Amino acid sequence: QMQLVESGGGLVQAGGSLRLSCAASRRMFSEHAVAWFRQAPGQEREFVAGIGRRSGDTVYAASAKGRFTISRDNDKNTVYLQMSSLKPEDTAVYYCASRRVIVTVSPDVHPGSYNYWGQGTQVTVSS
Repeated sequence: QMQLVESGGGLVQAGGSLRLSCAASRRMFSEHAVAWFRQAPGQEREFVAGIGRRSGDTVYAASAKGRFTISRDNDKNTVYLQMSSLKPEDTAVYYCASRRVIVTVSPDVHPGSYNYWGQGTQVTVSS
């Protein structure tokens, strides 16, 4: 069973930056595609960014493109989400999710495709 733990959330002013981390409990995390989702109060969970088994295989939501960067360090069983130029509308609980895939599969944008989820970390951006 894979366990995911997010960290790095917090309160930041608009225009600021945060780096979220998603740490996995098992080394087979390197065989997983990983995605970040977020959910604001009263809204559906939405895809933010994803990374495949190959570090260059990344997908971003339009809202994240150019501001957020997803990366992975398989030696540390960790995926990161570097967020810059944050806006108040980025305020949400951020979740990481993963699923085991073959190497050629790109990250999926649908939350139902993922088997493992973290507990979430709150990001609040003040104006």
